Amino acid sequence: MIAIEEFIKVVSQNQFVEGHEVLELEWHRLKKLPEYADEAKILKGLINASTALALACKGKKEGALQVWQTYEKYAPLIPKTLSLSKTHYEEAQKLLISEKKSLHVKSRVDQIKRNYPKHLV
Repeated sequence: MIAIEEFIKVVSQNQFVEGHEVLELEWHRLKKLPEYADEAKILKGLINASTALALACKGKKEGALQVWQTYEKYAPLIPKTLSLSKTHYEEAQKLLISEKKSLHVKSRVDQIKRNYPKHLV
């Protein structure tokens, strides 16, 4: 089983720390190869998203939001990638976003909007 498939499997079982571990070796390998720079960034984003969810589960929502920002930074690379793993990355992305919603972790933008009157947002 390739790393991204294992990642999807463990994250779907709410094993977010394990999700981080599953992708880390592949991320280290790819980040050393210039032709895979964007794919390494995608993996870095997915790793950080999984870590953010692990932090949220521990009640560390502020830390989770900070780590989630790295995911958001690299998420736009997923639809643009030509990788053979693109469909797996998209599946992982949907799963992570769904888990984030179920844990009631709001993005910084959502937090800022909450503090402003509705007519200004």
